[in-house]
Parts: sequence; structure tokens; C-alpha cells
Amino acid sequence: MKFLPYLIPCFLLLAGCAQFDSDSAGTGATRTTGAGSEISSRRSAESIEEDIKYYISKLPDRDYTDTYGGEEHPKTWYIAAEALGWIGKPAVPHLMQRLNSRDPYEVMLALYALQLATQDGDITWRTNGEYIRLGTVLDEGYNYENRVIAREWWRRHGHIWD
Repeated sequence: MKFLPYLIPCFLLLAGCAQFDSDSAGTGATRTTGAGSEISSRRSAESIEEDIKYYISKLPDRDYTDTYGGEEHPKTWYIAAEALGWIGKPAVPHLMQRLNSRDPYEVMLALYALQLATQDGDITWRTNGEYIRLGTVLDEGYNYENRVIAREWWRRHGHIWD
């Protein structure tokens, strides 16, 4: 208890030194995806929009995948969906539009990307932690139920993009 007066200034000093940026595009961090591609988070808005358009165009491409987990337990890495999920908030309106696609594979990946993208900290702090939580992902048989979940979430939180 006698150290409490000293701890508070220390915590304030540490908090002041920590870089907090609610815009994930401003952190300067680089993350390597399972596919081995690097996605830098220090991007201009124009560059992010170009990335979004590129990855949206790749959603229906069934060959735009990679594998991980080794030979014993291979799993598919959906490169475009993962990248759009990493981009986060700026990708969400574009992904919502893809829910109208006639291609069930594209819809499935758009839903998966939405689940990832809506976990962006800039979104969850505005939604009290609520993001698109799908029951079963990466299964076209659940597209209908998952669309309902995603559209209901958008109905409640789509105003964030207004």
C-alpha cells in the first residue's frame, strides 16, 4: 500500500509511452499470413482500397488458396478471405455486398472474412465487443443461416460506416 503513490505515476508513464492507434492502418506493424505473404498495416487509404478490390476479386477463385498443417493434417488457407479479415474495418462494406453473389463459394468466403474483419478493434469498441459470430464457417451448406447472422449484425451496426 505504501508503494501505491509511486505506482500510479509509473503506470501513467508506461501508458504514455505505449503507442495506441485505434486505426489499425496506422500502427506500422507487418504481419505474415499463413500463406507467406506480408500485409503491412501502415497503408494509405488508396492502397488499402486497392488491396480490398484485389482480394474481393480473388474470393471466387478456388485456386487462390494455400495449405498449412503439414502432410498429416493439411488444412486450407483461404488467402483472400484471410487478407480481407486482416484489413478489417475498411473491408466490411465490400464484403457485405458479396453476400449477394450467386456463387456459394464466394459467399462462404465473404462470410468467413466478415467474421474475421468485424473483430477489428476499431469496430468492436464501437459495438461493445459484438462482431459477426458464425456458428459453422467454411461450409457452403450454412450460407443461408450465416447470411442471416451477418445481415442482422449489419442492420444493428452498419451505421458505423455512414
